[in-house]
Amino acid sequence: MSNQSLLARSLQSVWHPCTQMKRHETLPLVPISHGKGVWLHDLDGNRYLDAVSSWWVNLFGHANPRINAALRDQLDKLEHVMLAGFTHEPVVQLSERLSQLAPDGLGHCFYASDGASAIEIALKMSVHYWRNNHKPDKTKFISLKDSYHGETLGALSVTDVAIFRDAYSPLIRHSDTMMNPDARLAAIGESDHDYALRCADALEKYLQQHHENLAAFIIEPLVQGAAGMAMYHPVYLSRVCAICEEYEVHLIADEIAVGMGRTGTLLACEQGEITPDFLCLSKGITGGYLPLSVVMTTSRTYHAFYDDSTARGFLHSHSYTGNPLACRAALATLDIFRDEDVIERNRVKADYLNHIASALRSHPSVKHFRNRGMIWAFEVESAHTDFAQRCFALGLHHEILLRPIGNTVYFMPPYVISESEMDLLVTRTLHVVDQLSRQPA
Repeated sequence: MSNQSLLARSLQSVWHPCTQMKRHETLPLVPISHGKGVWLHDLDGNRYLDAVSSWWVNLFGHANPRINAALRDQLDKLEHVMLAGFTHEPVVQLSERLSQLAPDGLGHCFYASDGASAIEIALKMSVHYWRNNHKPDKTKFISLKDSYHGETLGALSVTDVAIFRDAYSPLIRHSDTMMNPDARLAAIGESDHDYALRCADALEKYLQQHHENLAAFIIEPLVQGAAGMAMYHPVYLSRVCAICEEYEVHLIADEIAVGMGRTGTLLACEQGEITPDFLCLSKGITGGYLPLSVVMTTSRTYHAFYDDSTARGFLHSHSYTGNPLACRAALATLDIFRDEDVIERNRVKADYLNHIASALRSHPSVKHFRNRGMIWAFEVESAHTDFAQRCFALGLHHEILLRPIGNTVYFMPPYVISESEMDLLVTRTLHVVDQLSRQPA
């Protein structure tokens, strides 16, 4: 089958996510036949370096042999069984291993299929916790300005990105937003550390007035993805965790995008030395193979639901909760972290990419070049109102998959990327920036 044949059939039958379908009249879909390592290949023999890990999920490359082998083995044992009233070895093993790796105290795992579902669970669990503890007025949530936590209705209520929220505003509960600790917003001469503390002080003032009605504060630790890879100082995590504890407001850490090694530690919360009340993981947890998410929480939360009354139990479910295949993929992913010293190897790779990116960092059109762990981002000054689309198309022409957020270009490559592939990524991205800087609007 050719690219053109698959493209035509897809446009007739598939409604693609986060997409204005009319744009594909002039911006063709990219039909992928197979992947290997950091590379995606189409049916006509073209290749593309997956610099965004296929929406931030792929950690150890496409068609990873260790994850493939684990899934083949699991297929011959158990593909699925409902988790209500039943259990199985992969979900028990995964829960035990996650509890060992997470911040102290997060010993209970509740599973779902995707990031937005995990957020819904954490929000519901928080409100239900307060109800079970005789504080039924604690039903409201707060989040950071420019936050993104998913696109289901509950998740949208704590998402502050207008293009996702506005069309559905009649269906969404209102929640307030707190000062964004994004280091780019610091005053002239103010350090990212001091700005983060100033934002935390503003949160404390808000909680002093509203804590009696607040169930939880939800944040993306260290990096806000859809806000344009906004990065902030870890001291913010430490301070807000203490504030939330003081005012009896749950802290929900949305590590769906930033967990599993992305920020330089296995979990971003480690850098603030905090234990949130709820920790949400998804995306990279299965190495990018299968849909899985998990909400981890404390014994204090768990025991608030442990009762003879069914109504006091947490009555949330979906058919594929704790799917054995997905759990086995996650276990294989954790095996790779354990056996291949991934975090330290990533530090070496990050140092290398930062070194070779000097020309990109100093380009006259590039602003706010920044890095945390295996995430890089920068803004490009451009007169093009359709910068993101142009950058995406030019990137494909240069064999790289870039998916800018507005004028923010970012790299979140699979951890298996080699030095030669990093050289190619930086060099080709520089060509793209050059071309977009020279082209008239």
